[in-house]
Amino acid sequence: MAEHDQPLTARPWAYLLETWRGLDVPEGWRAEIDEGRIVLVPPPHPHHNAIADELQEFLYGAKPAATGIYQTLGILIAPLDKLYVPDLVVMPKRFVVDADPAVADPLDAAEALLVVEITSKGNAREDRTRKLWAYAHAPVPAYLLIDRFDEHGPTSTLFTEPQNGAYKHADRVPFGETVVLPEPFGGQLDTARFPH
Repeated sequence: MAEHDQPLTARPWAYLLETWRGLDVPEGWRAEIDEGRIVLVPPPHPHHNAIADELQEFLYGAKPAATGIYQTLGILIAPLDKLYVPDLVVMPKRFVVDADPAVADPLDAAEALLVVEITSKGNAREDRTRKLWAYAHAPVPAYLLIDRFDEHGPTSTLFTEPQNGAYKHADRVPFGETVVLPEPFGGQLDTARFPH
């Protein structure tokens, strides 16, 4: 990860957002705003992309009508001044279609129905802690964490029912078992299809 090295006190949210808008990020990389810094996230391992593909294929059959599945959508956690680019976001299409074409602003994370993060070696801790906390504060109703680097072996955890900045429920299964997605999705995700 590369970080902007201007002192934290000199980086108000408006400055960070304006800088983020103007970045020329190399192909495959993502720029996020976290802890008062702009962080560049490198391209993931091919297994990461294979999992994203399996998830996207599953979600096309399970998602509600008039929603889209987005891989490079910047979402804003307004209460925390954080901006992430999750691996997958399921959001009503109207928010994406109605976005101002002249400004590359992130969309409100609170409008997402589901956010998915797939861990890489370098970001697993952030996905398990900072992003979990941030998505609950948004609040995003469902956060699916695909953790290939869990100390007990690869797992998938579905966090639901955000309340007061924390998720009330967490259903964790090892790769090979199924994850039951809540309404408005429904359906059972077979994690045996995930490479690890």
